Amino acid sequence: MDLILLHDKCDNQLPKPTGNNQYLSPTIQKDVADCFEEEVLNSIFKDIGDDVFALLVDASSDVSKKQQMAIVLRYVDKRGLVIERFVGLVHVMETSSLALKSAIDCFFATYGLSFIRLRGQGYDGTSNMRGEFNGFKAKILEENKSAYYVHCFAHQLQLVVVTDAKKHLGVVNFFDNLSILMNVVCSSCKRTYMLRENEKERVEKEIGSGILETGSRLNQELSFIRPGDTRWNSHYKTLIRLVDMFSSIIRVLICVRDECSNPSSQNQAIKMLAYLNSFEFVFYLQLMLHILGLTDVLSRALQRREQDILEAVSLVETIKDSCTNIEKMDLINF
Repeated sequence: MDLILLHDKCDNQLPKPTGNNQYLSPTIQKDVADCFEEEVLNSIFKDIGDDVFALLVDASSDVSKKQQMAIVLRYVDKRGLVIERFVGLVHVMETSSLALKSAIDCFFATYGLSFIRLRGQGYDGTSNMRGEFNGFKAKILEENKSAYYVHCFAHQLQLVVVTDAKKHLGVVNFFDNLSILMNVVCSSCKRTYMLRENEKERVEKEIGSGILETGSRLNQELSFIRPGDTRWNSHYKTLIRLVDMFSSIIRVLICVRDECSNPSSQNQAIKMLAYLNSFEFVFYLQLMLHILGLTDVLSRALQRREQDILEAVSLVETIKDSCTNIEKMDLINF
């Protein structure tokens, strides 16, 4: 809404461009973006006012391998609603606690924020963030003892799933083969296009035979997405896509096996075709779909903007009971 009002305001105040004055040069476009950023941030800080707030920070690298820190403020507005607002993406030379603290100090000084008003901080569980003595959390607590630290519940869940999965060689082997499969199928634009065309042909055939229904938002183009390293809900999405696109993936592997001029790729395609037809693959696929399906429900619930604590606790207990039942069935050693 703020962006729309600002856009209307700019339309009313700026004169109509004439000739080559189209305001399209990179410098002018950057100035316009900076103006939008300033107006949006001023609106957010005005909404916070002199009230207290919590700080959420996460550091990661972009596609160009530059380290950057995302900053989010969490507060309660005048209507009593819990609000989270993304307020900045700051480039940092390193992700040490000192470097992150220095970047936060500069950000707070720029926008007139005070650590005295800080009542909470939430990060992931890495040592540079939650370290007891030298972590980013500890640096904040040195300035304000009331800035209580809370480890992101959704991230804790991800870490539990990752740790448990790495303890079982069968699961590790399953996801290692899944990574190889994605490298073979999606390693080039040609194979990606082939997969897309095969999938399009499959959908058209199933619609014609009445297997698939048609309607708004149905049968949209799918892609075989690569899962993230720690975001295991992304693994769940990858497995769902694997099931949906299985026949198309098989056709691409057969094409690579029969027509590719690279012996290494041919060998990988042959191994993948054998693995995808094995009992081991089918077993672990169904097992991980079931387990990750349970944890995905909990993960999405923990990341909801309006969190119901009692509902979340109840859901955690339900998921734990379901996982306990799986363990009792001793499916892993079946």
